[in-house]
Amino acid sequence: MHNHGGGVSAMELVSFALLAAIAVYLLAALRPAGRPIWPRRRIVLWIAGCLVAALSVQATATNHDDFARHAVAHVGLGMLAPLLLMLAAPGTLALRSLSAVPARRLARMLRSRPVRFLTYPVTAAVLHLGGLWLLYPGGLYPSIHVNGLLFVLVYVHLFVSGYLFSASIAGIDPAPHRASFGTRAVVLCAVMAGHSILSKQLFGNQPPDVPVAEAELGSMIMYYGGDAVSVALVVLLFAGWYREAGRTQRRLESRTQKSSV
Repeated sequence: MHNHGGGVSAMELVSFALLAAIAVYLLAALRPAGRPIWPRRRIVLWIAGCLVAALSVQATATNHDDFARHAVAHVGLGMLAPLLLMLAAPGTLALRSLSAVPARRLARMLRSRPVRFLTYPVTAAVLHLGGLWLLYPGGLYPSIHVNGLLFVLVYVHLFVSGYLFSASIAGIDPAPHRASFGTRAVVLCAVMAGHSILSKQLFGNQPPDVPVAEAELGSMIMYYGGDAVSVALVVLLFAGWYREAGRTQRRLESRTQKSSV
């Protein structure tokens, strides 16, 4: 993550990518095109998500051997930042901002089988939680500190799988083949349980070469930080279910009124 030869460091590349993401989002959101004004709260959520991602990477880049800092990055980059960015509805903004042909291509891609497979709750949960169990109990964690490429790949996977999982459970972007509420609720409960079990295991069985105090602090950060983000997902899931139930009820009432006329 560091550079001692005068070139560009990985942290600088991450910072540039996040700044570019903010700039592109703002350009699309504030672009006057005769469309309704893009909600300011979504702009704030996007910027906040990018900042959380940057701070999470910075936390582990300054001392990547510190397990507590790694735990902060685990929660920030793998859970909180994806949730904030998902709530900013980047897919909806892209479909609204692109011209007709690119928008249709993007819509087709979102409906494609690979995307449907990756955003299915079970698949996203396996990628998200399975990767964590492979990283810690699976013994991969020590290797990321001696292999720079592996270090980057693990953190990219942490972020991407976190985004896919958040979107599969409570996504607000268009999803023609969204799983049922029951499926999403069961998967979310399973992931919450699996993450809690993993955090507790790390509390008593620290990874190799990690001091006990660091392992205990890091596991508590993962446990309580992960629970906080999971509770937010639960609230979003039930809020979406409540809105959908209300729309269904109104449609039924409208049909009943029309049939009685």
